[in-house]
Amino acid sequence: QVQLVESGGGLVQPGGSLRLSCAASPSIARFYTMGWYRQAPGKQRELVATVTCGGSTNYADSVKGRFTLSRDNAKNTVYLQMNSLKPEDTAVYYCNAKNTLVYWGQGTQVTVSS
Repeated sequence: QVQLVESGGGLVQPGGSLRLSCAASPSIARFYTMGWYRQAPGKQRELVATVTCGGSTNYADSVKGRFTLSRDNAKNTVYLQMNSLKPEDTAVYYCNAKNTLVYWGQGTQVTVSS
């Protein structure tokens, strides 16, 4: 059974940083891509960043240069380092994993506010 467990969300001031983690079981090696999506109130869920099993990354234009996605196969975990956070980054962030199926985590709230 596939499980994606997110952690690391919270409240941060504009300009601050947070790191999100997504621990996958049984193994992230079974997924072709993993990544993060987000959904703000009243908006559709949107891609934030993805990484393939080969290490290729893809970022939304709105986060390029501020967010970094990485994967640690030994720990079965992907990380989203978020720097220079803005109020418009406020959303529920969802971990996503894909092979022949698509899996979602339960979501973690990120709030950027002074």
